[in-house]
Amino acid sequence: MHQYLFFIGDFPIRAYGLVLSLSIILATCTAYYFAKQDGRWHQHVPDIGIYCGIAGIIGARLWDVFFFDWGYYQNHLLEIPFVWQGGMAIQGGVVFGAITGYIYTKRHNIDTWAFADIVAAPSLIIGQALGRAANLLNGDAFGRPTGSNFGILYPDTTLAHHVYGNQALWPAEVWEGQLDVVIFVLLLLFRTTNHAKGQTFILYAILYSTARFFLEFLRGDYTTLLWGLKSAQLTSLAVILIGTVLFCWVGAKGERIHTPPKAPRKQ
Repeated sequence: MHQYLFFIGDFPIRAYGLVLSLSIILATCTAYYFAKQDGRWHQHVPDIGIYCGIAGIIGARLWDVFFFDWGYYQNHLLEIPFVWQGGMAIQGGVVFGAITGYIYTKRHNIDTWAFADIVAAPSLIIGQALGRAANLLNGDAFGRPTGSNFGILYPDTTLAHHVYGNQALWPAEVWEGQLDVVIFVLLLLFRTTNHAKGQTFILYAILYSTARFFLEFLRGDYTTLLWGLKSAQLTSLAVILIGTVLFCWVGAKGERIHTPPKAPRKQ
């Protein structure tokens, strides 16, 4: 883990901030690719990428501060804006980014559900996959001790080492990044099927929330909140339940999207 990649003079380039920025760029480029491929909205992607990126960073930070680490930040209010030190909750970033995207699409007469399916869902999940590398390099979003020699050993400059010392920890953030890539592939496969408008984005929310719910059992960076579950798990459960109902309802009542027939081969 390298919290500082290099220095420009005396100014440190933090791995967390750089990789987080790259994840936003990756998500925006992915969004542009799929919008261009679809033939709609690609001219809006740079603008909506900036707006949603800024909103996502703000939302991710506030979500982490108020839902995960308020016990610390209530006594260190001036540190709340220090996003470069880590402490970003993906769920908050997605919520704030989604709200911003909804407002943007409505103001520009863009089909919100179609945009969410074609552009937002795949770009969000692939950006999240790279974003977890930022957590790994920074030594946050870490797992709990494995109780064996298997696991990640964090350097003494990280929060993970401060909490657990030289114990090997579950690679929770690494596995989440890998599962995000799997979800990305599954979404692309689902888009080739006969489905209803909105189902791809809803499926993204369900799949990610399911992965997050189970991986949280391996996380060791914050304590349980209710019924032996952590705040991220409670949020994930709500998304899974509501998302499943919406997925079925949209599938039954929504506008169908048919995959175009393949051109016949020349004999």
